[in-house]
Amino acid sequence: MNAVFPGSFDPITSGHMDVLTRASRIFDHVTVTVMHNARKQGKHLFDLEERLDILREATAHLPNVAVDSFGGLLVDYMRQQQKSIIIRGLRAVSDYEYELQIAHLNRQIGEVETVFIMAATRWSFVSSTMVREIASYGGDISEMVPRASAAALRRKFAEVYERRAAQNG
Repeated sequence: MNAVFPGSFDPITSGHMDVLTRASRIFDHVTVTVMHNARKQGKHLFDLEERLDILREATAHLPNVAVDSFGGLLVDYMRQQQKSIIIRGLRAVSDYEYELQIAHLNRQIGEVETVFIMAATRWSFVSSTMVREIASYGGDISEMVPRASAAALRRKFAEVYERRAAQNG
């Protein structure tokens, strides 16, 4: 069985990697798909190509994982790829309520199933938004993201990290 793990991955976090690694043990093949929306152009920290590069590096050790992107409805992508299983990670009950609605819609309009994988407790508080915020102040995000994301964040906020390093001596 093949599955798709969609998201914006801006950037991919350790929580995403936890869900993805576990999904790669359950499914024969998993495609991590960066969903991009033209209306959100310029609202991401990393552009599409940067996110794809980060994902390729972060998932290189997972032989049954591929990286792709798509602009449009996820169900259209699923149809094009002839896949019928969506992987979604959950951190908390609040995620479930939102994801349940999306899962029902995807099933209704695209005849696809959604499999929920709970993120490990240690990652239940980590989100891409929080990681970007911490990195924007030069904070230590090394445990919250894979190396590829950490390096990309340090490059994006190089001045902040350099200033913070100089202050801390």
